Formats: sequence, structure tokens, C-alpha cells
Amino acid sequence: MHVPDGFIDAPVSAVAGVVAAGAVAVSLRGARRELGGASGASGAGTGAERTAPLAGLVAAFIFAVQMLNFPVAAGTSGHLLGGALAAILVGPWTGVLCISVVLLMQGVLFADGGLSALGVNVVVMGVTTTVVAYALFRLLLGVLPRTRRSLTAASFVAALVSVPAAACVFTLIYWIGGTTDIPIGKVFTAMVGVHVLIGIGEAVITALTVGAVVAVRPDLVHGARGLTTPLKLRVDGELVDAPTRQPVAPVAARSSRRIWITGLVTALVLAGFVSFYASASPDGLEKVAADQGIDRKTEEHAAKDSPLADYGVKDVSNARISGGLAGAIGVGATVVVGTGVFYLVRRRRTPDAPAAGPHVREPV
Repeated sequence: MHVPDGFIDAPVSAVAGVVAAGAVAVSLRGARRELGGASGASGAGTGAERTAPLAGLVAAFIFAVQMLNFPVAAGTSGHLLGGALAAILVGPWTGVLCISVVLLMQGVLFADGGLSALGVNVVVMGVTTTVVAYALFRLLLGVLPRTRRSLTAASFVAALVSVPAAACVFTLIYWIGGTTDIPIGKVFTAMVGVHVLIGIGEAVITALTVGAVVAVRPDLVHGARGLTTPLKLRVDGELVDAPTRQPVAPVAARSSRRIWITGLVTALVLAGFVSFYASASPDGLEKVAADQGIDRKTEEHAAKDSPLADYGVKDVSNARISGGLAGAIGVGATVVVGTGVFYLVRRRRTPDAPAAGPHVREPV
């Protein structure tokens, strides 16, 4: 759903840029708390020293999975937006920053998503998906049983709803500042219809990823914090809290390091190899734009001459090698930039700021 230059007029694009900048500024303050880490009495847990690399990894993973377009209907494909996944894994504020970093890297390096439309893309793909998904996720967790299955189910539903919600926000922005005169009802019906289908793919990817991380390290999942209750033992006819054993800090650090390495390798494989087999059909927005005539005034991307434009390495003739190298470079650049940004955000956190949430002692 990357909006190119020319879909939205300059005044509305400028306003969207201001809104996006404000959202990022607010997210920076919230992310300082989320990236502060959560540790138990023994010092185990996510740990502030590991949260920035993990958030950077989430951004790189989302970049990689966004390269994997999957077919959703005849002649149409979809890809992960990632707002729900980022919000549940690292928190809503950090999630907005994750998607913003991904969109910036895609726009500047790969000419994907217009530079003048960057604010529109942050509002649609970053802010909307993250806010809608995390609000619905927390609402569902409030009424569902406090189990791992409930967490996964809530992730699925939140991700599913976030995609058509983003389509609705794009339609609203287009209604206000679209550069072509297309009946808004047709745009709304087409956008929501195809993005409900794309949302199913988003939901599956999000639920599987969240479920996989929760299964091995629930304390690394922001959305899982505070969801468990202590194990109860019956002693002399009364239920008492069972003693729990916290992993020592070096063990937690090694575990986090293994997850980071595994995640990075997975992202590199997805972007560098699996992406070659992704669907070549236009995504939901591209298909609707072509069918409805929204793309009549599309402008050339300012970075169209980038050596990585269109996710290929310039002057490398072999398509498989070119795309694979571009994907790997994108993952590497995103994890470096993302980790650097999140490290700086965490470093600016005040020493006495409260932790993001209680440490989860037991798997959900």
C-alpha cells in the first residue's frame, strides 16, 4: 500500500507530513519507556541493553517480509504492512517508529513509496495500522482467557482489522486531496474489498510470528507482559503462589542473542532468496489505482536512479542475484539504521523513568 508521488496533492501531502512528524515525535517519547526494558528482581528479562537491537531486528524483519507479495485474487497481490506485528512485539510507540524506519529506507534506497508522500505512508501504514491493531489487541485480551492461545488469537484479529482500516484512512486522504476526479464510493469499495483479503494474509503472518516468539521467550513480547498469573500450589487446603525461578542475566542475554541471530538470518533468507518467488502481480493499491484511474497523475520517483531502485542492484544482469543482493542490503541497512535510532532513543530515557511493564515470569 505504498502511496507514490502524484496520488495526493501537495497541500494535503504537506499536512499529512506534519501529522506524521507529530506522530513520530510523540512516539519517540513513548518509545523511551518501552525501550527501557522490563526486568525482574534478579535482573533477568528483556533488559534495556537488548531492547534496541530487538526493535531494530523487528524493523528489518518487517522490511524483509514486505518483499514477499502473496496472491490474494485474480491479478492482485498483497504484502505485510507490519503495524500490528511491530506493536505487539515491541510496543505501539516503538512500532510506529519501526514502520517509519522501514518506509524511509524503502523510499530513499529503493524508490518504493513517494518521497513527497512519505507523510501519507507513515500515517496510513505506520500510525493507523499500529494504533488500530494495538487498541483492538488490548481490548480482546481484556475479555479473553489469559492464555497463549488468546494472545495468538488476539494478534490474528488485530492484524486482520488493521489492514482494511489503513485502506479506509487512505480513502479518506484521497477524498480530501486526490489528484484525479474519481467517485469516492468506488474507491472505498475497491480498497476495502481487496484489503480485507490482504488482511487475512497479514493476520496469518502476524499470528505465526507472535506465537513463535511467545513459545520461546514470552518476556520479549511487549503484548505478553502482565498477562500471566503466578502458578498456584495447594498447601494445607489453601492456594499459595508457587516459587518461580528467574533465569540469570547471562542466560537471558545468550537466549536473546540467539533469537536476534535467528531472526536476522531468517530476514536475510526471506529478502535475499525467498523474495525471488514472490508474486509479481500488482498489490492492492496498485490494482485499485489502475482499475479506477487513480494513477493518472503519478509522478516519477525522485530516487528512480538509485542503484537499488525497484529492489534490484544496478548493473547486475541476473535477476535472482540482483534482487537477492538488494534484499540483503535492505535488511542490513534497516537493522543498522533501526538499531541506531532505537539505541539513541533509549539512551535519552530518563534514569528514573518507569519500566514498560512487569516482567513475565512464566510462558502464557
